[in-house]
Amino acid sequence: MARYAPGHKEESRARIVDAAGRGFRKQGYGGIGVDGLAREAGVTHGAFYGHFSSKSDAFEAAIVAGLEQLRGGIEILRAEHGAGWLPAFVAFYLGYKRTCELGDACTLPSLSPEVERAGASARSAYQVALLGVVEALAAGLAGGTDAERHARAWALLAMLAGGVTMARAIPEPAVAEKIAATIQAAAIRIANGDDSA
Repeated sequence: MARYAPGHKEESRARIVDAAGRGFRKQGYGGIGVDGLAREAGVTHGAFYGHFSSKSDAFEAAIVAGLEQLRGGIEILRAEHGAGWLPAFVAFYLGYKRTCELGDACTLPSLSPEVERAGASARSAYQVALLGVVEALAAGLAGGTDAERHARAWALLAMLAGGVTMARAIPEPAVAEKIAATIQAAAIRIANGDDSA
């Protein structure tokens, strides 16, 4: 019997979670089954069940991983860009994350409606992970009290996710670009504490 290197099971699980996230973002929770998720990950049905007890278990893991990826991206941009991190984040989010293939899109706009219909466990896991995203975002905002920075972080995330959702649904590129540009300007104003947005 072949022995796997240390960490093999964790790496396999991470690969399956990543693939499941792509599958759910592309097809929605109801549009893909375990067979499709296993195919997306390049594993057998049995290998999938070796990591997850059900499709809903994989969905929960995928939404948490997607939100943790968003939080990690915010933290990396803050470290790399210092005080100028926010415009870089907003531009990336309303640029690449708006125009990439749906499978590579951000979990926040693409799977939040699916979470709304999910079970209590997935919704609780989503809340915990989303609070981590808000914390990372608020920590990078300047000025105001802690409560004010958190309020601006919530508004900023909602605005970005909503803007991406609407722009992705628009078939005319010029209209999608207009949405993105408008949201980008308003997001920067809100993040800076300018209530005139």
